Parts: sequence; structure tokens; C-alpha cells
Amino acid sequence: MRGFIKILLAVVLICIVVVPSYAQRNVREAIVKIYTVYTKHDYDMPWQLLRQGRKYGSGCIISDKRILTNAHVVANQTFIQVKRAGQAKKYTAKVEIVDHNCDLAVLRVADDSFFSGAEPLQMGTLPKMGDRVAVYGFPMGGDELCITEGVVSRVEYNRYAHSGAHLLTCQIDAAINPGSSGGPVIKDGKIVGVAFQEYMFAQNIGYMVPVTVIDHFLEDIADGNYEGIPSLGINLQAMENPGLRSKYHMNDKQTGVLVKYIAPKSCAQGILKSADVILSIDGEPIANDGTIRFRDNERVYFEYMVHNKFIGDTVQCKILRDGKVLDVTIALKTVINSSRLVPYKQYDKAPTYYIVGGLVFQPLTRNYLDIWDELRDAPAHLVNYYLHGEPSEGRRQIIVLTKILGDEITVGYDDFRNHVISQVNGEKISSMEDFVKAIENNDGEYHIIVDEWGNQIVLERNKVDETNGKVLRKYKIDSDKSEDLK
Repeated sequence: MRGFIKILLAVVLICIVVVPSYAQRNVREAIVKIYTVYTKHDYDMPWQLLRQGRKYGSGCIISDKRILTNAHVVANQTFIQVKRAGQAKKYTAKVEIVDHNCDLAVLRVADDSFFSGAEPLQMGTLPKMGDRVAVYGFPMGGDELCITEGVVSRVEYNRYAHSGAHLLTCQIDAAINPGSSGGPVIKDGKIVGVAFQEYMFAQNIGYMVPVTVIDHFLEDIADGNYEGIPSLGINLQAMENPGLRSKYHMNDKQTGVLVKYIAPKSCAQGILKSADVILSIDGEPIANDGTIRFRDNERVYFEYMVHNKFIGDTVQCKILRDGKVLDVTIALKTVINSSRLVPYKQYDKAPTYYIVGGLVFQPLTRNYLDIWDELRDAPAHLVNYYLHGEPSEGRRQIIVLTKILGDEITVGYDDFRNHVISQVNGEKISSMEDFVKAIENNDGEYHIIVDEWGNQIVLERNKVDETNGKVLRKYKIDSDKSEDLK
């Protein structure tokens, strides 16, 4: 009997040692290094491309012979290769679906031999604070697979640097460096996140896209189409100040957030009103700081309830309007970040532009502001639109005169660069499409372009027609407008 117990203990001990080793080996075999050749567009001269660049990142094999990685690893890609950890051969890969908002992408490799011997990694559950995790990837400093370990420090809403979106994140103290991006974060042999950014001004603070966001992305694309993460399309204010609460008729037991703006064509338009107070969402009370109960001793921003749903789903909100409590249902049809006046950085997309007699006009984007080394160096009025601008029925884009091509027809207008345009030929301008129509439908003697400060640019229409082709040839520009305006 004693001998049997010894054998049993030996078996138990072997299991304790062997199982983690086997699981780790499976994880290693599923890790992928990604090599991306990319080309960005030149927003200073939007008709041309910047020079080609190269970058690399990490990823992992998941179900259905797919590779999961970050969107920023393959952004603006023109050619992608991948190789498995511990192997030398590289294979050509293509992006199947990408969402820059949540910084995730799925790649495909046509050659099935790439996957030979690899078991796809499975999704785990959202880790808790204090849980130990391991980050697998190919950070700078070497060519081979690197594994770093740490603990989950926080689970909260934070800004995704790639897209500007605010979504759920997990902070971890495992080292994350350039090249780690896209690599899986593993707990108990399963994916609990994807490493995607670090905090540059402190040591050992990294972030992962949590498995809840990954699960949402993978479920959304299961039918081959991606609809995106829903949003209410509203701006809100916290209700922690007693005077503010009193003004909007809140009693001592009520908590919530104040609706201060509703974007045109958002799913909340016509249902919510400015000055409504949202008290709860799907039965969860919203605190005065905008958070809801998440897990034991944890709170999270209330839009987690929205972001966790899909386009076409609904949310139930209890609101306070003029002192009366009402129940409303909102059908989710607005995608996150789609209600901005000036979009965050755009990827995999050519810039929009229109040239009139040597004057180059573009809608304002973060990409254009990035032609300055720092955002603080860009024109202050444009930065203000980027940071605080809100779209309205009368203004869907900010149209900017971004460049004056030297020619006789543009003499005297050099100082008008970066002016925001408000009217063209007597028509108020809400979008780039409005601008083009106002020019091309004009049969008057002059094109009269007015900026937001009342300054006028006057061009003789016949001279514009005569010289536009000459200016384009002089500056080796193929077309006076981008493809999306043709």
C-alpha cells in the first residue's frame, strides 16, 4: 500500500510538471512573427505616397487557420510575410478583416503547410487583478521568440493609441516593447489578451486588448462581414457637483450622467435630448462619474454595456427629463468614432483632396495635423477643431485650404494656407462634396471662396478652366480630385 502511495505521488508530481511544459510548448508553436511592408499617403501633397517602410510585430494562430494580431502591425500594408516561432521559412499572408478602432486584425495564409503541427490557441476568460500572465512575441533586441511575465494591475477603460477609441483595457507589468504588438497574452495556456501598447513615461506599464474585446471582434466577423463596435453617439458630463445635480432636478438617491451633445444621424438622435440625465442602462445604475458596477470591487465606464453589444442590438435606458423619469429603448446603429467632426488618424485609405486653380483643399483629419512634428506645433484653430469640434446638420467636415501651388493664378493668396472654408460661390459648405458641387455647378464670372474669418479668395472662372490642366502638369499631378470625389 505504501509503495502504491509513492507511485501515486510520483504520478501527481509528474503531472504538475509536465502539463505546464506541454501547454507552453503548444503556445510556442502557435506564435507568429509578422513582417509588414507599408506605404503611407502624403497628406501635405495628398496626390502622392511617401516612401516605403518596413515594420514587424507578433501574432498567434487561432481557430480556422487564422492569425490574430494588432491592426497597427499591418496598417497601410502593401505586402505581408509571416513565420512561425522556431522556424526559418516565411510565408505570404493577407489581411482578411481589420478593425482599427479596437486595434485587431485577422490574417490568412494560403499555404496550409504553414499551419502544420500547430494547434490553434483558444480564448480564455478576462483575468482578474493580480493574476499572472505571460506575453509571447518578438520584441526588439533579438530575432527569436521572447516570453515575459507579469501580473494584471488594472482592468479599466483607456484610450487606444492607434485609433483614439476609449475601450476596455488591461494594464500589465510584463515588459511590452516595439515588436511585441499583436502577441498573445497567455494565462493557463489560453489567450486572455493581445499586447498592443506601452506607457512611455513609466517603467513596466503595458496594456493588452482584453479577451472580451477580442471575443466581440471574432464573433462579429464570424459571418465574413464586420459591422463594428456600436456607440450611442453622444457627449456627456459627470454629475458630481451638487449645484449641477440640483439644476437638473436630481434627488439625493438618483445618480447619472448629463447628455450635453447628440451627434446628427446617431442612434440616440430623436430619442435622447440635450439636458437629459441617463440614470441607468440595461438595469445597471450609472454613478455620477459615469461608471457602473463591473466585478467585485471594480467599476467600469457605463458605455461598456454598449460596446459589448452588436450593431442592431438595443439598450434600455432610464432617463431623467425635466424632473420626470422615463424609460427609452435605443437601437444601436452608430459605430464608435463615426460621430466625430474631425476623424482620428485614418489607415488603409487615400486622402480626399480637390484642386481649384492651384489651390489644394482637404477635409481636416488627424493625418493632416501629423505633418507637423507635434500636435502643439500645428495651427491652433485646426487643433481646436480636432480636439473639441462637434458635427452638426450644417457642418459635417472642416474644409481647409492646405496648399497653394505657385502659379500666376494663385498670386497673393500664400497667406491663406490652413484657413477654414465656410462658403463657396454663395453656398454654405458642410462637406467636401458640397465644396465640389459649388465649384462645378458655378456658371458665374468668378469663383468666390470665403474663409471662416470673412477673407475672400476670388478666382476668374475662365482662367481656372484654362490653367488647371497646366498647373497639374507642372506639379506632375494626375488628377484635380481624389478617387472618392470622382
